Amino acid sequence: MAAPVLSETNSAASTVRKLTIGKALNLGLRAAMEADPKVIMMGEDVGKLGGVFRITDGLQKDFGEHRVLDTPLAESGIIGTAVGLAVRGFRPVCEIQFDGFIFPGFDQIVSQVAKLQARTQGRQRMPIVIRVPFGGGIGAVEHHSESPESYFAHTAGLRVVSCSNAVDAYWMIQQAVRCDDPVLFFEPKRLYHSGNMKAEVDTAATPDPLFSSRVVRQGAAVTLVSYGPSVKVCLDAATAAEEEGRSLEVIDLRTLSPLDLAPVFESVRRTGRLVVVTEAPSESSLSSEIAARVQRECFYSLEAPIMRVTGFDVPYPPAKLEEHFLPDLDRVLHTVDQSLAF
Repeated sequence: MAAPVLSETNSAASTVRKLTIGKALNLGLRAAMEADPKVIMMGEDVGKLGGVFRITDGLQKDFGEHRVLDTPLAESGIIGTAVGLAVRGFRPVCEIQFDGFIFPGFDQIVSQVAKLQARTQGRQRMPIVIRVPFGGGIGAVEHHSESPESYFAHTAGLRVVSCSNAVDAYWMIQQAVRCDDPVLFFEPKRLYHSGNMKAEVDTAATPDPLFSSRVVRQGAAVTLVSYGPSVKVCLDAATAAEEEGRSLEVIDLRTLSPLDLAPVFESVRRTGRLVVVTEAPSESSLSSEIAARVQRECFYSLEAPIMRVTGFDVPYPPAKLEEHFLPDLDRVLHTVDQSLAF
């Protein structure tokens, strides 16, 4: 008999709860802190306020100010402190309040966090998680809606992952905290509290490995590949296409460094077509890396050029224009039509 689906207020004895992405992250962080007293949360307003998006809500109250630390407005200081904590055996989890605020800490991340393990020939691990709410769609001002993931995927020594749903949010954040390598954890902030994104999370399940991608919808005509907030766009496009008799396969990458493209290769060998969808600009990006690798591995299976639907190669626009910047249902379906036209 299937396990009962319970709301967040039902019995704590059940292992199944219907959660938003934001609540799943909160419970995942709580589970990580309960499992290991060396896990420390730190960031701007993560304590008493519970984070600007309330992802750390209640953690300081339950675990104390010595484990959930409100920091000064200094991203370089946050990351530098995390390095020192990691050296002393702690597992710091840093929150970068908004994606565009990560750049003051960029030097610490790419020059210290990413390199200390190699510099010490593996003797010094850096079990640091850097949580980054990323992407657009919230109508924010400048520096609050970016997609900087390619910078970090390009940097050797860093692991980069992104969740797109509540189940992955709950499990992946715990797996990232347990990882002995530094992990950049990108979270789709516009989906944090979306009621449409609620999903049943079984806290007793066996999760997929952290650094693995997954087919989230099967299809036969075109392969759509994405991660983070754009996965929902691809799933919506697949639903709309099905009504018109077109079958689209959707793959959620989940891991951006290292890339797990084996499911993508297998899918493209069947469909013969690939469309990569991301909010980040296309120039020198993860989408271009994916296209290059698929072209090499699946050259004789391709029936059409690999196509991309991305943000434009311009600074992120003002809020009133972001709907024109972000990949949406129409742009994805138009690109699918172009691919099928070959």
